[in-house]
Amino acid sequence: MNVAAPERHSGAEAGNGRVLSYFRVFTRHHRKVRVLFGLSDVVLTALAFEAAYQTRYWVRIPGPLGDWLTLHEVFFIAVPVKALLLGFSLLVWLLLGTWIQVYDRLDSAHPRTILRDTFRQCGAGIAAVVIFQYALRLDLSRSFLLLFALYSWTLMCLFRLNAGSVVGLIRREFGAPHFVMVVGVNERAMKLGAALEQSARYGIRLDGFLAGGGAPPKVELSREYPVYPIDDLGRLLRRRVIDEVIFAVDSTELASFEEVFLLCDDEGVRTRVAVDFFPHVNSDVYLDRLNTIPLLTFSAAPHDDLLLFVKRVADVVLAAAVLLLAWPVLLLAALAIRLTSPGPAIFRQERCGLNGRRFVVYKFRSMCHNAEQLKEALEHLNRKTTAFKIPNDPRLTPLGRVMRKFSIDELPQLWNVLKGDMSLVGPRPAVPGEVEKYQRWQRRRLRMRPGLTCLWALAGRDALDFETWMKMDMQYIDSWSLSLDWKILLRTIPRVISGKGAH
Repeated sequence: MNVAAPERHSGAEAGNGRVLSYFRVFTRHHRKVRVLFGLSDVVLTALAFEAAYQTRYWVRIPGPLGDWLTLHEVFFIAVPVKALLLGFSLLVWLLLGTWIQVYDRLDSAHPRTILRDTFRQCGAGIAAVVIFQYALRLDLSRSFLLLFALYSWTLMCLFRLNAGSVVGLIRREFGAPHFVMVVGVNERAMKLGAALEQSARYGIRLDGFLAGGGAPPKVELSREYPVYPIDDLGRLLRRRVIDEVIFAVDSTELASFEEVFLLCDDEGVRTRVAVDFFPHVNSDVYLDRLNTIPLLTFSAAPHDDLLLFVKRVADVVLAAAVLLLAWPVLLLAALAIRLTSPGPAIFRQERCGLNGRRFVVYKFRSMCHNAEQLKEALEHLNRKTTAFKIPNDPRLTPLGRVMRKFSIDELPQLWNVLKGDMSLVGPRPAVPGEVEKYQRWQRRRLRMRPGLTCLWALAGRDALDFETWMKMDMQYIDSWSLSLDWKILLRTIPRVISGKGAH
């Protein structure tokens, strides 16, 4: 059965059907908003800390013997220690907010998402403070820590639930309106104009449209806008305030607007080009350069070199650490394989890696030594499309069944991780024969370095059908982040220990 490619959603889409805000449309401005949200966390966390301290200091609660004691007589934190705790708390709250990406969606997220993310941030923050104070043997009051968590969650929720209005208010009161004109009167231009209208609370003002001959004198969105001849742009720039001009025209028409671009360049007016030339392509779009040549880049896989470098460093460090700690297990497994069945302890097989690169994967041999020769005879037992998986595979040795159940056979792939063939987290590496059978949309899974574990390993492993594997691999690629990798790693550990879902 053919399965359609899963829908992919751009990271710029607003949650729950909400309208894109100005700061989602223009990412440079969005970075400023992220800074604003980060600063708000600093202020609100400091306020929550001080409020918790003052509450714990002054409010009366029952003492251990039932007497009512004045807390300020028994609760006190020295100023240096208080400053250290506050500084640690501010740092942790900021790092957690960045880690779970709350600052990326505060002005457009659903209230339920805001409440959930804030709870996660404050809960993990307080846990970090508890560990920190135990490490320093501070023995802080539990009621103070509870109040700190409660106050920080309440203050942040109150601010974040109104974040869109707050950002809009700041821009209206402390920033001049930003006047924009759109070149074009086609469907793309109307869609862009509607998005600009809906960003009015952020100070954006759609001032009208520019078009060539034969265009209507006006267009109507939520209200009527004049359509000026494109040749009048020079006069308009001299007589009106125009902060930027956005071109929403067909790609074949761009060359004819070279003089218009030069005019805006000479006048110092910012210009932008709507690059949705291919409406069904949902790749991330960014501008890059090769020497002095500008390149408009479409990327359908993670492309942040810094984050991918951090991922690679984490792979090397963790893989090396596990190999050093688990070498007795590796040695015992190799000896057990050689003693219980004929053939080598290590099984080698060619797999497809990043962008289709071929490499040799290493595993502990869990099958009889001639398993590959028996594969064709057992083809009728295969229960999956494309991939070859047999329930209760007769080629498995008794020891191999145990190793498969607890993923011990995968441990040598840590060497593949060190070599750079694989990552700790990523789509599982496929054999070339399977890749040749992929549908076109399924080949995109090759654009991420293959891994030891993945999303579908958490959702049933071998119990899932092949199409579900593919869809979950695409989901991983489209939503990849360092925090997602860590979540998958941490959730994989109990799965491996229990042997759940493996065959």
